[in-house]
Amino acid sequence: MINAFISDLHLEENHPESVDIFQQFLKDCVMSASALYILGDFFETWIGDDDLTPFNRMIIDALLNATQKKLPIYFMHGNRDFLIGKKFLKMTGCQLLPDEYVTDIFGTPTLLMHGDTLCTDDIQYLKFRKKARSAWFKFFIQLLSLKKRRAIATRYREASQMHIRQASSDIMDVTQSEVENVMKKHHVLHLIHGHTHRPFQHHFDLNGQNATRTVLGAWHERGNALICHPNGRQELIYFSSNSPPLMW
Repeated sequence: MINAFISDLHLEENHPESVDIFQQFLKDCVMSASALYILGDFFETWIGDDDLTPFNRMIIDALLNATQKKLPIYFMHGNRDFLIGKKFLKMTGCQLLPDEYVTDIFGTPTLLMHGDTLCTDDIQYLKFRKKARSAWFKFFIQLLSLKKRRAIATRYREASQMHIRQASSDIMDVTQSEVENVMKKHHVLHLIHGHTHRPFQHHFDLNGQNATRTVLGAWHERGNALICHPNGRQELIYFSSNSPPLMW
């Protein structure tokens, strides 16, 4: 049985192809995976656990169906869905992970992150993140109506898209020094994260040892996942809704 890691699906009603890919992938994981890790930005936006639209209910039901079939699903907040809370977890059976979490992958201690805090050159975003993740902001936003929250989310999305267009490529990527600092802090040689939408496995020296940073890709045109096998083999795979069932 494998462990599967995904991030940045950005699921939304206007892009049903990503939803189709995920639903098929989830069925494959139920059959072949011992655990599924979702490392943030699962939804394009999440304005609160009370936003139970038919689309959101469909995704919730798919996750619940998988967890009821004994697939452990671990979820981590991203910058798009940090308002996911206890009600969502109860409705889906998913388990919430902290922003930095070390897990054992078949004998290899591995640090899991969404990845946004690794982009230390993106000062404008980090200032927004600090405000948005504060307890007072979360409390205040939940007092607003769903209509007002949707309007705020739309404005933030537009501002984010403009920032991405205007910022340089380097600013939007991780800072290697921060990667090394956080890996040293947790005493690991493997880090898995998303956020940057630049899937790749980077190998580098860390205190005289071989270290690996695996970046998960976004699901804009096709699915992407890291598959970790019990024998230590790891592979970044790509798939679409037309792909045959993934049997590992």
